[in-house]
Parts: sequence; C-alpha cells; structure tokens
Amino acid sequence: MQFELKLLSREAIPEALEKAVRYRLLNEPSLAESICLDVLRIAPANQTALVTLLLALTDQFGIEVTASQAKEVLEKLSGEYERFYYAGIIAERSARARLRGGRPGAAFKAYEELTEAMRWYERAQASRNPGNDDSILRWNTCARTLMQHNELRPRPEERFEPVLDD
Repeated sequence: MQFELKLLSREAIPEALEKAVRYRLLNEPSLAESICLDVLRIAPANQTALVTLLLALTDQFGIEVTASQAKEVLEKLSGEYERFYYAGIIAERSARARLRGGRPGAAFKAYEELTEAMRWYERAQASRNPGNDDSILRWNTCARTLMQHNELRPRPEERFEPVLDD
C-alpha cells in the first residue's frame, strides 16, 4: 500500500529534530529515522538531521539496517572532521552489533571493525577543533574493549600447503 507523505513545514524543523533525538534516547531509532527523513525532504543538507539519521541507523545495526545504509548518509556530511568521526562511529557500532549477534567468526570481524574505527578516530583527531576530544574518547573506548576481550583478535592467517603427488 502506498501513501503520499505529508510535508513538514520549515518552521517545525528544530522541534522535529529535538523529537528525533528524544526518540533515539527512548530506544526508538526507527521513529527518529522517520523524523529525520521528513526533515531531509525539505532541507536535504541539514547537518543535524543527517547526523541524527546516521546515528538512528547505527542504533538499528543487527536488526534491520546495514552499515552500507549509514555510509550513504555519511557521504552527505559536509565537514571533514564529521566524515572521519562518524565513519568511526559506523565501524565501531557495526563491531558491537556483530558481537551481540554472536555468529561464528564475529570476533575476528569485530576486531577488524574496531581497529578500523580507531583509524577513523585518529584522522578525526587530527582535524578536530580545539577542546573537542570526542574522537579521543571513542578511540579509548575501542582500545579498552580490545584490551578487555581476548577473543577480539586478528583472524589467523590460513596456511595452505600443496598436495604432493607420489
């Protein structure tokens, strides 16, 4: 069934974005996502809506949403710091969702994603504004996770040995 979505008024954007943040805090990321999509229909470059949408999508990793969907939003962020920082968020949250899923090999992939997140956070740190240490806090969180969980380690290299004919 198809419906024609109603347009939000520009004057309603600030309050709508506050609601989106509130829905995320209430663990209702799909509602936050919907609000952000409404805002972006009339203000496609609204950075607050894009960031909130990206975070709402990462809140849904492992349920209905994939990292590629969040990366589509990431490409629309205008600042270098924001692109680096939120690329780290995507990788880190993907790793954590993977660990919650508990599938075979998840720890190896989570290790790769956590170390990828750390690389993004280092890039964000290099381009941050003075006093903004969010990327340092996230990097330290990833490092502590890796230090506290021995199962998070690189995938062992597979060694193939040729079969010798007699």
